[in-house]
Amino acid sequence: MLERYFRPFVSGRSLQEQLRENLLQAILDGALPPGDALPSSRALSKLLKVSRNTVVLVYDNLVQDSFLIPSDRRGYFINEKFLRQQLNVSLSSRAHGHVERPEHAPDWATRLQQQPSALKAIVKPRNWRDYRYPFIYGQVEHDEQTASRWRDCGRIAASGAHMRSWVDDQVMMDDPLLVEQILQRVLPRRGIKASEGEILITVGTQSSLYMLSCLLGRPGQVVGLEDPGYVDARNILQLAGCTLRPLRIDRQGLVVDEQLQGCEMIFCTPSHQSPTGVTMPVYRRMALLEQARQQDLLVIEDDYDSEHNHLGGNHPALKSFDDSGRVIYLGSLTKGLLPGIRLGFIVAAPELIHELRALRRYQYRHPPANNQRMLALFLAMGHYDAHLARLRESLSRKWKRISRALAEHLPDCQTSGLAGGSALWVEGPADFNAWQLQRLAAKRGVLIEPGDIHFLGPQPPTRFFRLGYGAINEAQIEPGIAALGAAWEEMRRLQLAP
Repeated sequence: MLERYFRPFVSGRSLQEQLRENLLQAILDGALPPGDALPSSRALSKLLKVSRNTVVLVYDNLVQDSFLIPSDRRGYFINEKFLRQQLNVSLSSRAHGHVERPEHAPDWATRLQQQPSALKAIVKPRNWRDYRYPFIYGQVEHDEQTASRWRDCGRIAASGAHMRSWVDDQVMMDDPLLVEQILQRVLPRRGIKASEGEILITVGTQSSLYMLSCLLGRPGQVVGLEDPGYVDARNILQLAGCTLRPLRIDRQGLVVDEQLQGCEMIFCTPSHQSPTGVTMPVYRRMALLEQARQQDLLVIEDDYDSEHNHLGGNHPALKSFDDSGRVIYLGSLTKGLLPGIRLGFIVAAPELIHELRALRRYQYRHPPANNQRMLALFLAMGHYDAHLARLRESLSRKWKRISRALAEHLPDCQTSGLAGGSALWVEGPADFNAWQLQRLAAKRGVLIEPGDIHFLGPQPPTRFFRLGYGAINEAQIEPGIAALGAAWEEMRRLQLAP
């Protein structure tokens, strides 16, 4: 039973660190009975093919931390008393991960006022890296240069005056160095001028949207959403009780006409429309702002992918044209950098930022201050600019490869997302079913994302799918699309079969 806890060792981390983690997990799961001795250092080193000295050092380290008790000539034993005091659990009850339901447990189905789990959400396979051709959106290819520089910033942030800036609970405040870098390095690229009182740091766009929905949304409020559009925005506003109105898009993004009448708030993605990737031209942005002024609309602008424009210059953000303070700008700082870090920001009127800051205090006070300082250093030292330059160059090459491959292997499909970004939105023939293609492609190691979930109506079209190319190695793109083309041909044969 113990052997299954010793996963293959990976490079980049010390053997001692990995062995300690594996042993602790086995102890906490009850795989090691408290009364039995752990394997001897000689036996474990032979089993794992590591030096005996490595095992001895790990055992001694666990003794120092009170997890194990040494016994002369008998070996090492679990310190059950210490674990029970620390964890307040019985080790034997955890052996199979089974928790008995209390006899008089509450009926949660009647207590829950909302069921977020019932909403239709995008689900990405956790093992997406196991696919040979992962055309998945929202993930990035490993960049060792960026990872190394992030580690350097972590080391600097943990030393001297930098550490003193984040070790205390900041309660409601953001890292002043990060705010300064956003004002001086990030927003000018988007043509936006702002003051410190107009910026709030968040733990990503979902957090930004949820706080906005708490303050600005209400049951029955009509909110316009692009259709197809961003699924998480739809679900967050639905949880607030808003009445969602689907808004048409075309090859230039959100259509600005009478369909906006009756809306009190609009969520849109002008730079790279989500999910199609099309860009709203300046003239239409100006028309949207004018109609917003006339109708007293609030506009939430999600500028999630603006830094990834590798096919020409960016249009200024919608917020840059806003002279009435009705555009609420959402920015992401880590989406194309290291998505797991989860840092973003809001630019809005000072009155709104003041209330958002107060609300954030009761949710999570502030994003982790150490990560804020690390990102501030990453920006200040020019690493962010260097990363973006490499990323745009890489995405440009990938875009050329995937476009050529699609033209060759899936000639019946049309694509959008030609202004840059890290994904293509693909439209098949009217009778095409993306889910069938997805299943056949997966057998060939190809991961694609059917697009029906992005539509708001009860009967969404099935002929769309998205191909992300940010996470896949450039050399794998052409063979991956060729494999997708083979799956397409198989699907066609199955459809034509009697």
